[in-house]
Amino acid sequence: MPHRQLAPGVEVVAVDENGLAVRTADGEFLRVRTGDVNGDALRSRLAGVPGTDPDAGLDRLVSAFDEAGYLTGSGRPAAEDEAAGAAPAWPAERRPVLLLGDPVLTEPLARQLRAAGASPRTGTPEDARTRPDTAAVVWCLDGPVSDGLWDEADRLPERGTAWLRCHREGWQAYLEPVAAAPGDVTSAHVRARRLAVTPAHRELAAYWRGPRTHGAPVRLTAAAAGLLAALLADDLARWATDAPDTGALPARRRLRRVDLRTLTVTEHPVLPVPDVARTPAPTGTP
Repeated sequence: MPHRQLAPGVEVVAVDENGLAVRTADGEFLRVRTGDVNGDALRSRLAGVPGTDPDAGLDRLVSAFDEAGYLTGSGRPAAEDEAAGAAPAWPAERRPVLLLGDPVLTEPLARQLRAAGASPRTGTPEDARTRPDTAAVVWCLDGPVSDGLWDEADRLPERGTAWLRCHREGWQAYLEPVAAAPGDVTSAHVRARRLAVTPAHRELAAYWRGPRTHGAPVRLTAAAAGLLAALLADDLARWATDAPDTGALPARRRLRRVDLRTLTVTEHPVLPVPDVARTPAPTGTP
């Protein structure tokens, strides 16, 4: 049968003298019933070592691993190999990425994007309006978003430009989903949803407006900035390569909150806010 080996993140372990277990890419353990098949022979075959003697039982087990999606190799289509863990190439037409905002975030993000295959450059909000060759705009703020700052950028998806952003509020950072087409979640939608779900909506709105009084400033550590940059780069790479969603929430409907003290990431669903129709003008007296 064709050459096979375990997909990235999948491992087989000898539990005891009676059997094997497979650790899936999601971290689950599943017992393997090998029957009369030699466990060492199965592990060798799954490691990519081709068998020398025909063994119908061993071939059936390897086929079962393949059908379950635990294998990759020369016998599988390239698209399936990519889905199993190999990073697809960044398309040339989506490589130009404009970075706006604070260098503490844009500099590590630029390094991450170059490593992934993009061509990032820093610029100004005016560049986002006037450079037609820009495939995506990422705006990173080491602080809150002032009212109206991102209003114009929210229209980028209508012009075919992907739009990604993050900002910090004290010890919390927020990474908003990529908006790449009309109807995707914009920064205005995120703000409206956040106000709707908190009982402190007046206080949150006032916090965004300012002024804000604070003492010693929050300083992003290299680890925190690197984590935010890595998450943003991964989001943009998945958009650029049309990679399928892998998490519990669709990437374009996911708001991530990062605790900068513990580097803990939590995900929250977020949906676009529908336009509110105007009340029709009265046509006459009742």
